[in-house]
Amino acid sequence: MSLRKLAEAAGISNPYLSQIERGLRKPSAEILKSIARALSIRAEALFEHAGLLEGIERPGVIESIEADDMLQQSQKQALMQIYTSFINDNTTEE
Repeated sequence: MSLRKLAEAAGISNPYLSQIERGLRKPSAEILKSIARALSIRAEALFEHAGLLEGIERPGVIESIEADDMLQQSQKQALMQIYTSFINDNTTEE
């Protein structure tokens, strides 16, 4: 996507977006949200990339599975086993 199309989709001016890209401006949270929407990605991904979420501890996959109230205990166990097997396979391949 071109800078011009991104600016249009995000509802911000092309010169302002260009200044953000070159590091001359620091965008607000609202501008980052608009850019994220235009790119169809999570705003948190842009916040992390912009260095605005540094030092925030995020739960791991296992913790997220355990905390999910929508899953039954047997489903949680199955997901954790699958995830663990993928991790183990990846570490043995290296």
